[in-house]
Amino acid sequence: MEEALITASGSSDLTIMGLFLAADPVVKLVMLLLVAASVWCWAIIFDKIMRLRREKKRAALFEDQFWSGGSLDDLYDQTGAEPDNAQARVFASAMREWRRASARGITSRLDGELRASLLSRIERSMGLTITREMEKMESGTGFLASIGSVAPFVGLFGTVWGIMNSFQSIAESKNTSLAVVAPGIAEALFATALGLAAAIPAVTAYNKFSADLEKMATRLEVFSTEFATLLVRQLDEGGR
Repeated sequence: MEEALITASGSSDLTIMGLFLAADPVVKLVMLLLVAASVWCWAIIFDKIMRLRREKKRAALFEDQFWSGGSLDDLYDQTGAEPDNAQARVFASAMREWRRASARGITSRLDGELRASLLSRIERSMGLTITREMEKMESGTGFLASIGSVAPFVGLFGTVWGIMNSFQSIAESKNTSLAVVAPGIAEALFATALGLAAAIPAVTAYNKFSADLEKMATRLEVFSTEFATLLVRQLDEGGR
């Protein structure tokens, strides 16, 4: 009996790779899914961090140009057809409508109905642009939320399955010594650890990105309101 226990203890590899290789096929599949989900989450996290930093930096530069007191038409020409940040794209969408109206001479007329229609189109264009920009910035956050809520339960499923297999092994061997029980329990708990390792960063990143994106959406809404106010003032002053 002692030799059997020593053999069982000596053959038990409790390293991460050893636990994976010794695990049941179902538990292995759970582990692989959790590792893949964790890798994908970290890829989204790093990509989102870089994109948000780049967006904030470019938006700050654009705001400096916008509030510098220069011509809006010159700024629109500088930003080009494809601006490099969300705030500039909101600005460009409004300026396109403004220039179309200017080409037809609407901005120089005193017809209140025409001006109200123009302002409505400009505000609607900016609102649609903000919606599209936020949808692009929010891409991937849904996956983080899903992994954050589902991964612990997937890991728990692997743990339960592994413990069931351990109990079956104990029943078949009729040996309840720690040397026999420990490897199976360790394999099962490893699945839970992987589930938490995937869920915790995903939940933390999702909460952080949600707060940052909410601030960004507010910033774009405020900018669109301020820009619309500037255009109203120009209309009141008789055009550009």
